[in-house]
Amino acid sequence: MIEFLKDNWWTIAIVLNYILAIIAVTTILFKSINPTKTLTYIIVLLVFPFFGLIVYYFFGQEYRKNKIFNRKDVLNNKLIKSINENLKIDPESIAKHETNADEDQIRLIQLLQKNDKSPLTKYNQVEIIINGENKFEKLFKDIESAKQHIHIEYYILKDDKIGTKFLDLLCQKAKEGVKVRLSFDDVGSKISSKMKSKMKNSKIEFHAFMPVLFPRFTGKMNYRNHRKIVIIDGEIGYVGGINVSDTYVNYPENKKYWRDTHLRIEGEAVFSLQTQFLTNWNFVSESTLRLDRSFFPQNKIKTVEHVQIAASGPDTDWANIMEAIFFAIVTAEDYVYITTPYFIPNDQIITAMQVASKSGVDVRLLIPDKSDSWTAKHATNSYLEQLLKANIKVYRYQKGFIHAKTMVVDDIFTTIGTCNMDYRSFNINFEINALIYNKDKTKEAKAMFIKDLENADQIDFKRWQNRSNFLIIQEAYCRLWAPLL
Repeated sequence: MIEFLKDNWWTIAIVLNYILAIIAVTTILFKSINPTKTLTYIIVLLVFPFFGLIVYYFFGQEYRKNKIFNRKDVLNNKLIKSINENLKIDPESIAKHETNADEDQIRLIQLLQKNDKSPLTKYNQVEIIINGENKFEKLFKDIESAKQHIHIEYYILKDDKIGTKFLDLLCQKAKEGVKVRLSFDDVGSKISSKMKSKMKNSKIEFHAFMPVLFPRFTGKMNYRNHRKIVIIDGEIGYVGGINVSDTYVNYPENKKYWRDTHLRIEGEAVFSLQTQFLTNWNFVSESTLRLDRSFFPQNKIKTVEHVQIAASGPDTDWANIMEAIFFAIVTAEDYVYITTPYFIPNDQIITAMQVASKSGVDVRLLIPDKSDSWTAKHATNSYLEQLLKANIKVYRYQKGFIHAKTMVVDDIFTTIGTCNMDYRSFNINFEINALIYNKDKTKEAKAMFIKDLENADQIDFKRWQNRSNFLIIQEAYCRLWAPLL
């Protein structure tokens, strides 16, 4: 028997591989997965022995139904229910303050309220922040003024120049008696043992989100917390695309200019950010945090700026942010301006953009000229011809790397947050966006987009069609992997 195994080990291994692959394929077919994604997994499993099983093990497990963690403990809490009920307002009330508000805008609000219990908040003061250096200047001042608690959740947190300044400030506030709770993604972040020891000694409570054994080699390991949230005393909130790392700050010594967008929010929408943080905190800390009214203080803001917080991830029943983006595009009447660093969309978003453009809507897409990922760059390029054929204007940012994740629609709606226009953000990662229903803020975001176009080149359709066959082959190869990127 042993001799037989020795002489036929390779055949046995191949047979075993395909038995497992067939089981995996059968499992995939019984799930309601996007056909493109299904086909990708089947090809990988059947064409690449052993490697296909590894890819499926790490990337193919679907947890949306099984729930990596349960949100009900937080969402069913009496205090949360009471606050959400008090925040809840009739979506039609937005029309009283926004003269351009229409039925479609109201339906978008209702979509999120039903999908994710995301209340429309009325009394807010929103500030759009351009670039990391401006964000951290404001953030540090707010942290210095904290009296009760600071809640933080980041995908990338490094103890480099800006990160050390950030963490030292948190240590100082913790020593002053402010309760600091910090969650960081284990794959995206890199914090030294020395800094962790300092944080621990300062009484900062911190936890890594879903730790992995070898984070350096698992850059795309499912499922990652891609959110960037800071809540200070339940009154001030930050959300957007800017992580804590020197990469995101335009220091003179940095070789690459980094263009990004973030939000500073005061008002009722901070309560929604707080709820999302507390949900994640219960998971990473493996305990139930006792909630009290100090997390949700009396709102002092009287300015009317309607804001809704949309969160999505394996913990939600629906792809909330993707559905909101899709609905906003297909109901647009004048224009849709999208900025994203990674454009690897699903069929729904591609179709929505094409239909909007062909119906006369001015659809524009701004992406980086040079990506930080070879695969993502060519996967993105594989979709551009479809857009150009539908008269969608595509621009590539030249000044540096544009990392902002924004969309502006019809002078009445804008969304800014952490969600990229790709499969991973729509279906796998934990993401969070602020949806702003305010014509002044939307016009500000529109002007910001137009300003960015001054540093971008528009793609000429005829020239694009004449790109080399070698590039087209690379694009086709990378597009095959698009559902896994």
